[in-house]
Amino acid sequence: MKKRSLMKRCGALLLAGMMLVGTTACSNGKTETSSEGGGKKLDKLTVYFVPSRDPDEIVTATDPLKGLLKDELTKAGYEVGEVDISVGTSYEAVGEALSAGTADVGFIPGGTYVLYDDGADVILTATRAGLSKDSAEAKDWNDGQATEAKDTQANYYRALVITGPTEKGKELADKVNSGAELTFDDLAGANWSVMSSSSSAGYIYPSLWLQDKFSKKLTDLPNLIQADSYGSSFARLANGEADVLLAYADARRDYAEKWTSEYGRSASIWEETNVIGVTDPIYNDTISVSKNSKSMTDDLKAALQTAFINIAGTEEGKKVIAIYSHEGYVAAKSTDYDKERAAQELIQKLNSGN
Repeated sequence: MKKRSLMKRCGALLLAGMMLVGTTACSNGKTETSSEGGGKKLDKLTVYFVPSRDPDEIVTATDPLKGLLKDELTKAGYEVGEVDISVGTSYEAVGEALSAGTADVGFIPGGTYVLYDDGADVILTATRAGLSKDSAEAKDWNDGQATEAKDTQANYYRALVITGPTEKGKELADKVNSGAELTFDDLAGANWSVMSSSSSAGYIYPSLWLQDKFSKKLTDLPNLIQADSYGSSFARLANGEADVLLAYADARRDYAEKWTSEYGRSASIWEETNVIGVTDPIYNDTISVSKNSKSMTDDLKAALQTAFINIAGTEEGKKVIAIYSHEGYVAAKSTDYDKERAAQELIQKLNSGN
């Protein structure tokens, strides 16, 4: 049996969530039949979104998707009677709806997909603008030049271990930039600013990096400070309270102006910070489909892949998917999210105290 998060094991709570999220979907009666013209007919296609924004805002922004999706599926030979769009009461509720087959399609994060991959198939990964630097080697990020957005799209991002202008921060950076290998003792002597244990870039993936490199986890470091935001983490780095912080790969772009104007540094963030660790890719949000929907077939999965990719290429479609900061989609496979599976195992260990 696949491992599940503690939240998912809280059966009564999730059942209550499903009763709410499935109010409309449970009575779908969806079927796929052949029409007289030889095409395929769907009475209803049910699409669920996770509540990462205000539900009313999501429903309003995604309403045009109904017509766009019907039009695209028509090109693939499907006659769709109705596209029903709903927002789940929680991320877990949408995962449960996909597993139960009461939702056909779900816009869900990678972590939610992994928790429910016994009942859901990933078909697409969202893309956003890529970065001018994307090396797995830390020193390649340390040329003193700003990291810039590129025209090309990326379906993942990385987390970085970043040092600041303290003596210890410079010591660690000098070692990495010289090509020498860091030791765990090197890292244990630094003050670390980290995010909460549920943060992918600010905690989970850097902890996986530590496990891969040193067979250690973040809690093995003696000097951890939990920040309430990336902004406060960069402020600590700037004022010397922290030697090291953890953040997403383009975080320095977001705080470059504040580094000098608000955090009081005279030199730029690109001159005064260095990368000493780079995590494996963190894959973006998914579009996943139900393994247990009566309507879902391999042919429909392929048609949905093409439909969403085409929709993301239109101006009207871009406005719809912007609600989740998506810019496009590329075909995905289950193994893309293997590191996310490792991350979920790490979360379970943290929650169990092991």
